[in-house]
Amino acid sequence: MSGCCHCENHASCIEGVPIFASLSQEEKMEIAEIASTKNYKKGETVYMAGDKGGTLFVLYTGKVKLFRLNANGKEQMLRLIEPGEFIGELSLFSSLPLTDNAQALEDTTMCSLQGDALKELMAKYPSIAFKVMDELSRRLEKAENRIEDISLSSVSKRVAGALLELSEGRGEFDLPMTKGDLASQLGMTQETLSRRLAALQDEGLIRLKGHRKIIIKDRLGLETINLYE
Repeated sequence: MSGCCHCENHASCIEGVPIFASLSQEEKMEIAEIASTKNYKKGETVYMAGDKGGTLFVLYTGKVKLFRLNANGKEQMLRLIEPGEFIGELSLFSSLPLTDNAQALEDTTMCSLQGDALKELMAKYPSIAFKVMDELSRRLEKAENRIEDISLSSVSKRVAGALLELSEGRGEFDLPMTKGDLASQLGMTQETLSRRLAALQDEGLIRLKGHRKIIIKDRLGLETINLYE
């Protein structure tokens, strides 16, 4: 970890966070006053399961993956965190330690907001608390849908759905994570994911280019798999 920056980055960090979007500039400066900023190199750990909670982490630049490890050390990818998103929120409302791990996937700047001070500001500006609850509800729904997909959906449906979601309507895109991380998130091995991607390419639905670039050649075909398989 390369250390803390000073206040000049704090306001910029807060500015890009949706949960603070409804606040005035003066109110955002109050948030910035309780923030600290740290830089992480690619591969560096932001926090680990078991660490003391009570801090809200806001990603300013870079990418971070959130994951858990089982008793055998196998990694389960939870989600990819991108700029403007926050993590660690559950520990704000509990005395329990953090339950997951966060690791920088590239050089990253993270803003940290101390929980006790943030909760005081939530009481002062309820819109922040409502925004956090709204985001938690969305994450819970997404997690429940993923559990349902892993339990009930075929490998083909999971892969097609992931490609449609990651493409965001674009004709081509780069995977934002390694194939190993994507496979973990989808509840399959990397070998199974690679075989399925190769099969989709053979069927003319996609084209693989390099390690991470994917070109969508038949979006309707992927949508059909996502709906009916």
